Amino acid sequence: MSCAFSLAHYRELLQAARSGGYRWAGFDRPPERDDLILRHDVDLSLDGALAVAELEAEEGAWSTWFLMTRSVFYNLASSEGERAIARLRGLGHRVAHHAVWPNVDLDDRFDAVVAWHNPDPEYMRAPIAGAVNVMEEPFFEPEHYRSDSNQHWRHGCPHEQLARGEFEWLQLLTHPEIWAFDGASMRETMESMLDADRAARLEHLRQDRIDLS
Repeated sequence: MSCAFSLAHYRELLQAARSGGYRWAGFDRPPERDDLILRHDVDLSLDGALAVAELEAEEGAWSTWFLMTRSVFYNLASSEGERAIARLRGLGHRVAHHAVWPNVDLDDRFDAVVAWHNPDPEYMRAPIAGAVNVMEEPFFEPEHYRSDSNQHWRHGCPHEQLARGEFEWLQLLTHPEIWAFDGASMRETMESMLDADRAARLEHLRQDRIDLS
């Protein structure tokens, strides 16, 4: 099994979790033994998010998707953003807020759950009025947390530990653009994402009646 950051290996991670006896869970109750909390911070690409979300649904999994209201990469108020939220909900996933400090923009698009974008230590785990902070107890404990940030597993790819049921419970953070676009390094993956975005932007121009002849 290759631990490449790819949709194929993400599917293997889900299958490993199922083999290890885990059940899908969210942030609506304290974690219990055998819970796997699938969390996705959508920093860059709604298309990437939907590719991973569709795969999860095929595997019978559901997860919590954290979407930004202040992103320079996508716009939730656009028709594209509205379709993405509707599709995530339609697939059985949960939608939460990926906030940019110090602004919490919770509204009826989101469950009352917040993950800070690129947080600093002084507020990363602080309570948030009226919402769950996913990095505060009981949802965060270092031994029950793994993240793929910048296409790097700090403690190694968790698929073997999941398959063996070694975690009592786990919050697994992944960033969908890392998995949905090809690349052996973070730079290569981002280049692939930008290539795909360019094609999408050209189509947006055509739809806006821009003459590209």
